[in-house]
Amino acid sequence: MVTNPRTFALVLLTTAAALGAATVTGPVLGRFAVAAAAGVAALVHAGALIRLALHIHRGRRSFGPCRGAGFLGVGTLIVGAGVALTGLPAPDPGPIAAATTLLAAPVYLLGLLLLPGTAPTLGARLRRLLDGAGIGVSLFYCAWVLALGRTTPGTAPLRLAVAVTGCVAVAVAVVTGLRAVRHRPAALSCSGGAALAIVGVDGYSLLLLDHRGTWAAAPAGVNAGLVAAGLAMIAGPFLITAGARRAEDQPTVPHAADEGGTFAGYPLLVGPALLAVGVSAFHLLTGGRFDGTSVALGFTAFAALAVRELLAARDIRRYARMLAGREARFRTLVAGSTDVAVVLDADLVVRWQSPAAARQFGLSDQDALGRPLTDLLHPADAGPAAAALRAVLDGRQSVLVQARLRDGFGRWRDTESTVSDQRSAPEVGGLVVHVRDVGDRAQLQRTLDEITWTDDQTGLANRRKFVAAAEQACRDGRAGSLLMLELDRFSSVGDLYGAAVAGAVLIEAGRRLRAATGRDDLPARVTTAAFAVLTEAPLVHAFALATRLATALAEPFHLPGHTVHLAADVGVADLLGAGSAEEALRHADVARRRARQLARGRDGGRVECYDKSFEAALVRRTEIEQQLPGVIGRGELDVVFQPIADLVTRAPVGAEVLLRWRHPRLGPIPPAEFLPIAEELGGGIADEIGEWVLHSACRQLSRWRRDGRDLYVSVNVSARQLAGDGWLAAVATAVDTHCVPAEALVVEVTEAALPDDAYAVEQLAGLRALGVRTALDHFGTGPTALAHLRRLPIDVLKIDQSLFSEPAGRRGPATPIVDVVVGLARRLGIDVIACGLETESHVDVVRAAGCPLGQGFLISPPDHAEHVEAYLERHRTPLL
Repeated sequence: MVTNPRTFALVLLTTAAALGAATVTGPVLGRFAVAAAAGVAALVHAGALIRLALHIHRGRRSFGPCRGAGFLGVGTLIVGAGVALTGLPAPDPGPIAAATTLLAAPVYLLGLLLLPGTAPTLGARLRRLLDGAGIGVSLFYCAWVLALGRTTPGTAPLRLAVAVTGCVAVAVAVVTGLRAVRHRPAALSCSGGAALAIVGVDGYSLLLLDHRGTWAAAPAGVNAGLVAAGLAMIAGPFLITAGARRAEDQPTVPHAADEGGTFAGYPLLVGPALLAVGVSAFHLLTGGRFDGTSVALGFTAFAALAVRELLAARDIRRYARMLAGREARFRTLVAGSTDVAVVLDADLVVRWQSPAAARQFGLSDQDALGRPLTDLLHPADAGPAAAALRAVLDGRQSVLVQARLRDGFGRWRDTESTVSDQRSAPEVGGLVVHVRDVGDRAQLQRTLDEITWTDDQTGLANRRKFVAAAEQACRDGRAGSLLMLELDRFSSVGDLYGAAVAGAVLIEAGRRLRAATGRDDLPARVTTAAFAVLTEAPLVHAFALATRLATALAEPFHLPGHTVHLAADVGVADLLGAGSAEEALRHADVARRRARQLARGRDGGRVECYDKSFEAALVRRTEIEQQLPGVIGRGELDVVFQPIADLVTRAPVGAEVLLRWRHPRLGPIPPAEFLPIAEELGGGIADEIGEWVLHSACRQLSRWRRDGRDLYVSVNVSARQLAGDGWLAAVATAVDTHCVPAEALVVEVTEAALPDDAYAVEQLAGLRALGVRTALDHFGTGPTALAHLRRLPIDVLKIDQSLFSEPAGRRGPATPIVDVVVGLARRLGIDVIACGLETESHVDVVRAAGCPLGQGFLISPPDHAEHVEAYLERHRTPLL
């Protein structure tokens, strides 16, 4: 349609005004008005069609897709120009209008046949022309014999040619639109517009030819015909342009029906042909005679039908050759195929089988024909196979049937069949089942399954089989439990004794698992040193089973030349509490990791059941593990100081350095939470943090002593740091780097974490050799006996609050335990500091026992150095 709204509005106004004028004026002015309106509208739409063709050509770089729009535009241009010429002052505009019709109609038809989707091949275009010509000529023949030949005898050849051309062209346009193979809405719009335009220009031409030389004296009713023809010539190009824009600008792929030809045109031809024969018979019976025009029309219709018959005969021969070739290929494929083709009726009875049945399965026609297919199948497979076949009969898609088939020798053969519903094909009329012998593949599949589902080292089920079994149990909603266990310290076995010993340990572990589990339990190896057990036992019985497994794996592994001691922590999870096998495995693994955390520092073998709180703790631990690397570089660590004071004067004598981690997202994280994780991660993270704290403490101590404060600082160290080879060197480096007296540094070791070995004593002695003092922190919470204080090289004993807190209802100056500890420390020359002083009663108790020093929130809470300095300033101790 017109793309410019102003132009379109102008066309509407012009045509409306012109047609309005035609209805109220005489024949001469009416002709001029119709010519102007139809000519302007046709020319505008012709320009739009030609621009569309050029646009398609520029986009596709090909003349194929644009030819249809281009020829339709040329046809519309011919109509517009010709009709416009008839509006000029001329004594006889009839021949001009007739020439316009005779030129525009073929061009219109050519454009329609070249539109994308209407007739993709030359044969298809020829069939459309023959079908339309036969229909148009036959209908015009009937009209001529019945009416036109009697009322208008001796019609001028030009007028007859215009009428026949219009009738044939309209018929071809209608057939082309109805037979379009693609873009049907666009094709119908274009064909309808072309037919309407042809009807309009043809009617316009006939009106002018009927009143040649007498137009000025034409009756007033001619104006109505002119207006009708004008409306058709205006609406036709509009529909053509709208349809051409809806068609895609891509070349049309030839349709299979047009490649080989079809017989779809015969119903269209048979009706007009029979009608023409009936009209001829009626004309003869009523005594009528055939003039030359009727004879020519009849011959033309017969010729079109004969040529169409020749094309049909050629198509039939081609179809016959194609079917013969297909049949030959089918017989060759069936005869040489290893698949057996079987045709079943609606009752699943075998009606036909291919010759391959005897060759592949030893089944003769007497063995199979007339029998239900299910009679040939294994009883266990007959029911599912019959259900699958009936599903195909009910209209579902093709299915794959796997069943065991009894061959002609009575053996069961593994088969696989595909089924397709061919009841709609008259040549088949049933279900087609293609049966294939898959015995070798089935045996190979069973062997592969055994390999795929079994751990090759231990003989247990592998992770894949275990997950599949657990997933099936979860889907079925069966009660049960899942156990996850992992051999602790297994990696060190390979490092110490080699891969052969490690493999022997795994084999023995698998044997112990099979021996400890029940017949209905499924033990599996899921990772290198991790095992899992799926049991139907409830959670309480599963806990007992987990305890037996942990005990069995804790027994020494006596191997040739080696004895290996391992342990396994076990996590237990309820299957009903998990939505899937992977979730149940994750729950059990969370419980196992929780058991390992709680068993840290022990021999292992702990059992834990899953709890949601474990998962939250595990998530937090995982986040801490991810955030620990680089924590110093990000500046998230900080140290605070808690003063140590004389309990009489409250004068500060030192300060304990306490580590803090303030994470921007996790918030404050206490050292007791992240330092053990840092030690477990390895990679020197814990040592790096320890050295950072040591240097921070020495740096602050150096500043205080430069300010004239006689103080010392104490730094906490873990047992793992104390046992490190480079710890003594790190302490010496920090003291020398920050130029602080060695005796002003105190290294504290928690009593509960102090290892009971000679190496720890050597490390403490090494610190004292450097001049650094040592302290035993939180004395009273660990296993250290009082008698052991004599052999420990310590200078300071920090007693825990639990030793001097008065029990409820007791009123005494001091507890007997504090008296003993303080008295013994004095005799050994060890300074005593009371930790955790929170009330004045605490101070009274420890002072009464003879303890001179203390620290706690009563003295001062831990704080940053600048805040602690305010306390130090109030209780200033000058540097001697």
